Amino acid sequence: MTKKNLEDKITIIEGPPPVFEPIEDGWALGLSEGPLLFDMSLTQVRTFNGPELVERCHRMWKENGVIHLHYRNDMGVEETVPIMAARSIDTDEGQILLLWTRHTPDDFEDFDDLEGDDDEDQED
Repeated sequence: MTKKNLEDKITIIEGPPPVFEPIEDGWALGLSEGPLLFDMSLTQVRTFNGPELVERCHRMWKENGVIHLHYRNDMGVEETVPIMAARSIDTDEGQILLLWTRHTPDDFEDFDDLEGDDDEDQED
């Protein structure tokens, strides 16, 4: 595995799956602007090297790359989500990495189905 592949993700090695809290902050919602609809969320991860992980994100974004949060869900299945913003904070309990992530809405597939219905109506 090349160095670039190691740096294009932040992996949660142990502990419970991250809890993704929906957000409605104006600046964070701006991160999801584009031709597709996305949901934004915030998750907090304990770490020993928060500033280095934030720097890893900045290096990837500077190269116009995408960095992902890699974790296991409640069922133990590996998942990834794109990280859109990151911040490290120090607390009494240690360093916390705040990650703003982007998710595809669950009903996005239903939107695709509606497009197919329109095509059928136009053929009649």
